[in-house]
Amino acid sequence: MVEVKPISYPEGIALAVTVYLPKTTLLAVTTDKGYIMCGALDVGLLNEKLAHREIIAGRAVGVKTIEELLGAPLESVTQSAASLGITSGTIGSEAIRKML
Repeated sequence: MVEVKPISYPEGIALAVTVYLPKTTLLAVTTDKGYIMCGALDVGLLNEKLAHREIIAGRAVGVKTIEELLGAPLESVTQSAASLGITSGTIGSEAIRKML
């Protein structure tokens, strides 16, 4: 099952996406510019093999809900996210606000 919910911020609307899979749940919050995601995101791949795409993204580990994803510090971010001032340690909700 896939669940999509809007999240309102003063800067705009983000979408929370939860994908329920056998024995795991994928979590992401996305904007028109970029996204944050659970530990399934491979930031190294985005920075190395897909660098030409300039993907703005961040990864939080150990999160099990959208609320936890938004409240967690990002463990790693892409180079393009860093260019927006989103760094490792940035709280998920703050990263989303910078992406709006």
